[in-house]
Order: sequence, then C-alpha cells, then structure tokens
Amino acid sequence: MTMPTEQDMILAVAKRNSLFDGVFYYGVITTGIFCQPSCSTKQAHPDHLRFFPNIESAMTMGFRPCKRCHPAGNDPRHQEVINLARHIEKHAEEKITLESLSKVVKLSPSRLQKAFKDTFGISPKHYQDALRMKKFKQDLKQGSQVTTAIHASGFSSDSRIYGETLRQIGMTPKTYQKGGIGEEIHYACRSTQFGVLLMAATEKGVCCVQFGDDQDQLIQQLHEEFPSADLKKSPAQDSIELDHWLEALDQHINHNAPRPNIPLDIRGTAFQMTVWQFLTQIREGETMTYKDVAEKIGKPNAVRAVGTACGKNRIGVLIPCHRVLRSDGGLGGYRWGLERKQTLLNNEKQESNL
Repeated sequence: MTMPTEQDMILAVAKRNSLFDGVFYYGVITTGIFCQPSCSTKQAHPDHLRFFPNIESAMTMGFRPCKRCHPAGNDPRHQEVINLARHIEKHAEEKITLESLSKVVKLSPSRLQKAFKDTFGISPKHYQDALRMKKFKQDLKQGSQVTTAIHASGFSSDSRIYGETLRQIGMTPKTYQKGGIGEEIHYACRSTQFGVLLMAATEKGVCCVQFGDDQDQLIQQLHEEFPSADLKKSPAQDSIELDHWLEALDQHINHNAPRPNIPLDIRGTAFQMTVWQFLTQIREGETMTYKDVAEKIGKPNAVRAVGTACGKNRIGVLIPCHRVLRSDGGLGGYRWGLERKQTLLNNEKQESNL
C-alpha cells in the first residue's frame, strides 16, 4: 500500500516509464508543476523532485498540473477545471469566492465546487490556501519578516496564518524560518521485546517513537527527522515527564499494561494528520483495512495515500498504524518491520480476549 522507493521513482522518471503512471506523481520545486512519470518535459535534477501518491497530495502542496502530460486527464471538462486552478494560482493573494470563480467557468458555485473536488480531490479554497502556504514558506526561507510574509502570501491576519502553519509545518513561523533552530527535543532509549525503543518529546508532547536494533542508528534517524533541533539525551532528572512516558510505554509493550494516554506533538501534512488522528481511535485488539480508513475519513479514493501516511508515521504504537491491514487480511507494510507488527497484533488480540 506504499509508493515505490524514492530511488525507484527517480529511475522511473529518468526513463519516463509509463508503467508507473497513476502509481505516483512527481513535482518539480523549481517550476511548481507536477507530472506523471512518463512526461516528456525536460527532466529536472533529482534533488528538485518531490513525489506524491495522488493528485490531491500534489495540489495540497501547491503544485499545479503539467500542460504536457495532463496528470488530471485531458478531457475538455477537466481542462476547464485545470484552467480554473491556474486562475486561482494567478490570484492566490486575493480574496476569491465561489461566486467569482463560477463566472470564470460559467458554472454554478455548487457544480464548480463538485467539479474541482472530483478532478483534484480538494476544494478551490484548500488549493488557494495551499498556494498561499507555499509562498509563505518560500518567503520565510528567503529571509522575509514574518509579518511581511503573512500579508504577501494573502493571509488576512496573524491568527489565521498561525492556525494554518501549525497544522502544516508543526511549529511557529519564526521557528520554521530558522529551520527548527531553537526547538529543544529530549530523547531516551530503552530495551524492549521489539529491540531498542527511542522516544523523543518536545514541550508539547511525544514527537517520535522509533524501534530498531541499534541505539546509535536510532539517534541518527532522530537527527534526520529533526535536523535543526537541539537534541538532548534525557536523564530522568532533566525530563521527568519523558522518563515517565517511556516507562509507561515500556510497560504497555513488554507487560501488557494499558496503552498510556500520552500527549503527542504530531507533525505532518493535513492529510497525514487526518489519518494519524483517526488511527488513535482504533481500539486494541481491533484492525481495519487501508480501504476502511480511507472511507472513514471521507476519502474513499485515497487508499494508497492512507498506506503512505501509515508508512510516514514516526510515532510507533501511540499512533497505532500497526492495526491497519490490507484488504485481503495481509499485514501490508510496517515502518519497523512486519515481525514487530505481527507481534504487536498478537499481543493485543491475546490481551483483548482475557
């Protein structure tokens, strides 16, 4: 239920392999355009590529569809909607209403909304916000003052941009502008029946739970997840909460204690967070399929994207992506290995039957 590996996708794009069309899409950060793997457009440097499981993901990140390979289809009706997306792009910093857009394509507001969502998976409003957020991030990286970047990107107030930003990038604009510098993350490790467990937390809650066979490797992975944060090994006396959380999680994993109610600092795209927040509602001893999850969150066509979101989950067990299976009952994938996934499921099923 996950996309091919990044190396396989880079190779597919380099060879313009049509077998991967519909399996994934790629965006080019220097142009803001997304394409199908077989697109005949001039190839970009691999460092400039970003990969997406579906059209919705690409659009949500502010990329627009390619005019050459038509990733959203070449149907005349789709073309009208694509032209509308380009209109939104040109006027993203302005106030746009469904009524004003309906005049552009000569459709009623309700039909326009439906046509846009049917084609791209998101509403015109969400696409405009994605474009604004993209510009906001670019302006911050280029050194703009936060207030200037807010108004240049078309957001009307500080409170609104902070609400959008916290949902999308998981930190305040000033912290994001500095690449996460100044964020303090404490971590601790412990041996469990699943190997070494690493838990890391910000002042808001647990931001990472990883399993592995080597402590140094897990710490290196933590650096890769949060490259600009100030990572600190956490003696109990410096972070009592983290040590207590780790102890509670260890008791849950190793001794069948109830899953601890630990505060989480969840960071991801809007779609990923929707999936992850839903996963926390699946009870111990129960499982769902990727298709079930997609339907429950109101995205029935996003089955593959749900699988990708599960694979991107960095908070193991506390966000129980191990409870999501393939439609045929197979385990599917698991970031920390299928053996760990099966053991977790077996333990939970046994505990629920007691």
